[in-house]
Amino acid sequence: MLAKTREKIIETVLFLSAATAITIVLLILIFLLKEGLPILMKVGVIDFCLGMTWNPIAIAGEPEYGIFPMIMGSIYVAIGSLILAVPLGLACAVFLAEIAPAWARFSLKHAIELLVGIPSVVLGFVGLVLLVPFVRDHFGGCGFSILAGSIVLAVMALPRIISVSDDAIRSVPRAYKEASLALGATHWYTIKKVILPSARSGIIAAVILAMGNSIGETMAVLMVVGSVACLPSPLYDVLDPVRPMTSNIAIEMSYATGDHAQALFATGIVLFVMVGMMTWLSHKVLKSKMGTAR
Repeated sequence: MLAKTREKIIETVLFLSAATAITIVLLILIFLLKEGLPILMKVGVIDFCLGMTWNPIAIAGEPEYGIFPMIMGSIYVAIGSLILAVPLGLACAVFLAEIAPAWARFSLKHAIELLVGIPSVVLGFVGLVLLVPFVRDHFGGCGFSILAGSIVLAVMALPRIISVSDDAIRSVPRAYKEASLALGATHWYTIKKVILPSARSGIIAAVILAMGNSIGETMAVLMVVGSVACLPSPLYDVLDPVRPMTSNIAIEMSYATGDHAQALFATGIVLFVMVGMMTWLSHKVLKSKMGTAR
């Protein structure tokens, strides 16, 4: 009887913990909708999301609330970070899971855990002091750019990609590897043709989660991307400054009032939806096997 009572208490505590987390997310969403929906209804969702001009404090004429350049700024920086982080992260995960001796794996895992613990503002400050001048001196432009933001976010995305990919690779049944080696395949061929395809769903989920984290990052990006609410010209110029959505909210919320404040909350709704879609997609991928949903 005592064991059953204890088990029931534990189940109740776990249920309440899960319910609390869900409730907090729902309350945040409700608050965002309450504050941001009025301006979305006033301006229009399409005009708000696809508008090219952000001018909330218009001295002459009507204010304009178009966040498309900021949506694209967030996507540019996030994709740039993945282009840099995914090859490095996947290579490190393969090394940790398949090649590294025990002592090297132990040391690298602890180093990766330490990298997770570095505050984003510290990485942003390092990027501001070292990376921005380096980009300006060696690549051109003003230094504050998509490239600088992508490099900083790539450093932040590496631990997530490495950890999740390492777990996915190590979860591949050992029999797959042994069967491939028994047929005469080399270790590298086995990794390339057997282990990585088998771990594909977990690796893709790691990439999607890293992209969602990159889109939602604020301070580190704010310090190195330049904060210009315009599309790069030309569109592929990674040396141009941009203003991601998170940076826009952080910069302007302290003095925003009225429709301006509501527009920032509406930007938060768009950001919430984008990150939510990324998280949902990652869970769908994690539930799949060999990349095919069950």
